[in-house]
Amino acid sequence: MTWTTVADVASGICMLGGAFLAFAAGVGVLRFGDLLSRMHAGTKPQVLGLVLVLLGLALRLRSGGAVWALVLVAVFQMLTAPVAAQMVGRAGYRTGKIRDDLLEVDELTSDMEQATARSAEGEG
Repeated sequence: MTWTTVADVASGICMLGGAFLAFAAGVGVLRFGDLLSRMHAGTKPQVLGLVLVLLGLALRLRSGGAVWALVLVAVFQMLTAPVAAQMVGRAGYRTGKIRDDLLEVDELTSDMEQATARSAEGEG
């Protein structure tokens, strides 16, 4: 078996694994009931699935320029997905879309109450 064959097999495995994780993320977004669970299902497996697909593509292409472009896509996805998820979660919390009975620790309520109290003191 040559290294080319090994790289092609590894590429196929990575692409199938990435496709499965992206599919699982889509199913999780559709099936989970509350915003935080959907947000988690939409970001965690989706990012790992994309990275696996990109790794499989890099193993298949084996071209320097294409591999660097794929690395940039993976890095930007890993930098932006957590920020977007945090912003969606905070917006959902502020608009009342979060189920309080499912939260184990709720630090944001006390922070919001303190900020509201400080802003009320500043206006008065």
